[in-house]
Amino acid sequence: MTNKKSHKRNYSVKRVGGHLHKVIPIADEAGKVLHYAIKPLMVELRARDLMQIVVGSVLLAIPVGFTEEVWRLGQELTNASIIWFALFSISFIAVFVYSNLYHNHLKGYEFEYIKRVLAVYIISLTVVGIFMTLIGKCPWGIDTALAIKRIIIVAFPASMSATLSDMVK
Repeated sequence: MTNKKSHKRNYSVKRVGGHLHKVIPIADEAGKVLHYAIKPLMVELRARDLMQIVVGSVLLAIPVGFTEEVWRLGQELTNASIIWFALFSISFIAVFVYSNLYHNHLKGYEFEYIKRVLAVYIISLTVVGIFMTLIGKCPWGIDTALAIKRIIIVAFPASMSATLSDMVK
């Protein structure tokens, strides 16, 4: 029989070079700490993260925004469908961000978590809105509701790529 020890991780959180890091002691069999492993703890939203979100949202906003199918879908979907689309987008971002960045570190960083989820979606909406306006597919003065619908539709894939881009460190 093997003797199973508890593998509960023992770590501390320290600020190194202005950024939060998880500091994990690496010990020998006797429990003597040999060295420390340092891993970035990505729970704070920083300027670099915002730029990654912008770039990530552009990655899918451009190819999806150029499709005629999206333009037509904006005309065909009901307002209720668009609201559900937006809620689905935010929910997906929230689950993905939680599972990849905050699942073991939410306590004490709840505001940062909410801020990151909202930042991803709002920045994606903004990037898509600017892009769709530039290509003339947001008829703001003629049909504002259609413009908003198209932005929300394109923001779904754009926010997904923004979320993935934000995870890269």
